[in-house]
Amino acid sequence: MIVERIESDLIGPLAIPGNVLYGVHTRRAEQNFDVSGLRLKDFPELIQSMAMVKKAAALANRDLGFLPPEKAQAISDACDKLVELRRIEENFPVDMMQGGAGTSTNMNVNEVVTNLALINLGANVGDYAKLHPNDDVNLSQSTNDVYPTAIRLTILRACDGLVSAQVNLRDAFRAKASQYAEALKVGRTQLQDAVPMTAGQEFEAFAELIDEDIIQVQSASRLLLEVNLGGSAIGTSINVPRGFPTIACRHLSEISGVQLVAARNFIEATSDTGGFVSFSGVLKRIAVKLTKICNDLRLLSSGPLAGLGEVRLPPVQAGSSIMPGKVNPVIPEMMNQLSFQVIGNDLTVTLAASAGQLQLNAMEPVIVLNILQSMRMLTRGMGIFKQRCVDGIEVDVDRCKALLDQSLVLATPLARLIGYSKAAELSKKALASKRNLRQVVDEERVLSPGHVEQIFGDSAEFAGFSNDPSA
Repeated sequence: MIVERIESDLIGPLAIPGNVLYGVHTRRAEQNFDVSGLRLKDFPELIQSMAMVKKAAALANRDLGFLPPEKAQAISDACDKLVELRRIEENFPVDMMQGGAGTSTNMNVNEVVTNLALINLGANVGDYAKLHPNDDVNLSQSTNDVYPTAIRLTILRACDGLVSAQVNLRDAFRAKASQYAEALKVGRTQLQDAVPMTAGQEFEAFAELIDEDIIQVQSASRLLLEVNLGGSAIGTSINVPRGFPTIACRHLSEISGVQLVAARNFIEATSDTGGFVSFSGVLKRIAVKLTKICNDLRLLSSGPLAGLGEVRLPPVQAGSSIMPGKVNPVIPEMMNQLSFQVIGNDLTVTLAASAGQLQLNAMEPVIVLNILQSMRMLTRGMGIFKQRCVDGIEVDVDRCKALLDQSLVLATPLARLIGYSKAAELSKKALASKRNLRQVVDEERVLSPGHVEQIFGDSAEFAGFSNDPSA
């Protein structure tokens, strides 16, 4: 049987499980916001960032003479334990979807840090006369500057993993581009045969789609380097000692390794969520492009015998409980669904950002939930996509050549030599007689043998066609 302890707040007394380090505010939030099933403990990266902010604040308060060194050290040591992800599982039960603009998250961290520090000081858990969650751990702070600062820091710290996944996926497609640089195939527009290209060019285009978004992530993340730590409740720095914002920001940069800067206008920074909207928009952009790539791969691998069948995706699991031998493109399908979720998350972020009122946006909890979810899914998803799909893609060169030979796509370079109308006439004749275009061109004798070979030869350089975009 778990022994309980009683803590009180302005609402009244409340029983707290005796084996936990959180207190009355966390317990009430646990009871009030049991909605999403996603807890603060499920996002340890946010707990780490909150602990870093609390440590920076404690050190700044110590430097300014507002917090005794012994208390500051105990708080700092407690924060280090949270950064190391110790004592996480049972102590952070607050739902990520919460009212109060993140106050429950802030108080959950305040209470756990306090009780860890009390243990360090040789006191009993809950003995807040010796160290208090609000008066000491939250000294010179408000949820409204701590929470958005921690959100920004969490996103910035997660960017390296996201960009690394992008780089690895880009490089995997570039490797395929190099491998199949000379593999001729049909290029298509509106799902119809269009002009010739190489499989290498198709893969290189995928790589470029991803490469562009690496730059976008890095650009959007810079908007999050400006924090409102020290702005207190609405940005007026009430109850914050002079010099605290600069000192706290310096400590936080040293602790986290992220070079943060204090906002120029704390009132604006406290209510503004524009940086989150921009960053979430980039995540949506990544998702949209990944959806396009995966849709293309599903089409290109369709069949394999009664579809396009130009590429073979690595088989990773049986595809049907009733159709023997069927293998589905499950990794691209997973990426499609993941991307749809990210796109939906961006809409949620947009709506939440638009719901800010006066000096605060109370919807920041759902903003951070959706951005962190999106980053996590994209980072993990791209890693799986590369390893379980892209690395093992094979181009069926013979199938690509056969489809190219029987298509009419060579009418485009042909038109350059004999004119659009004549090329269209020959294409129509080939289609009606179910012959390939070369046979009709040979029959009509509209080109010299040298030009015929230039148009219909096996080289990727035929008809002036080149991998060089400047050609």
